[in-house]
Amino acid sequence: MSGAVADPHRLGHGQRRTKIPPHGLLGKRIVSAYGFWIFLLSDFIMFAAFFATYAVLSGATAGGPGGKELFDLDNVAIETACLLLSSFTCGIASVGAQRRNDLWFYGAMAVTFVLGAAFLGLEINEFAGMVAKGDGPSRSAFLSAFFTLVGCHGLHVTLGLLWLLTMAAQVAAKGYRPDIMRRLLCFNLFWHALDIIWVALFTVVYLIGSGT
Repeated sequence: MSGAVADPHRLGHGQRRTKIPPHGLLGKRIVSAYGFWIFLLSDFIMFAAFFATYAVLSGATAGGPGGKELFDLDNVAIETACLLLSSFTCGIASVGAQRRNDLWFYGAMAVTFVLGAAFLGLEINEFAGMVAKGDGPSRSAFLSAFFTLVGCHGLHVTLGLLWLLTMAAQVAAKGYRPDIMRRLLCFNLFWHALDIIWVALFTVVYLIGSGT
């Protein structure tokens, strides 16, 4: 037989080996994409549970202050503007990365970081002011649910800022390699998801909670 070596003892030595075609295996890109989407969907499910908990406990103030007395909508509006603008600049950074334009990429990433940090600073200041007045998470079930929901989102923003710095450092060290671009895409999706969650949070917690 042409292309094969006889093997009378059927030991398998000398026989032609068939190569597995690359397209027959799950590539790293597909695996990482599925993994990221599973992570993102699980995050949405977790926030949905927190939203449901807050909705149930929103009236359980234990005789303490409610959202109308606690929430400063002017401050929250500034927070919202910072986060929404950061989503826009994050998109510009993505375009800059696709065009291999360092000025667009690093400039937009820097602005995104500043806006995200400003949002986080305003949120921490809000929490500190409430705790200083004795309206911390242990004051009532309503405040426990509020601090858990809003604080969890703030924690995600903090992790997003650390991820942003990591991605900027990786691009600086390794350039716009395909694997780096995939991670940048995941970061963009994560950051935009935080905006979507915040819009829902702003509506349900702050607008409805303050009675406007």
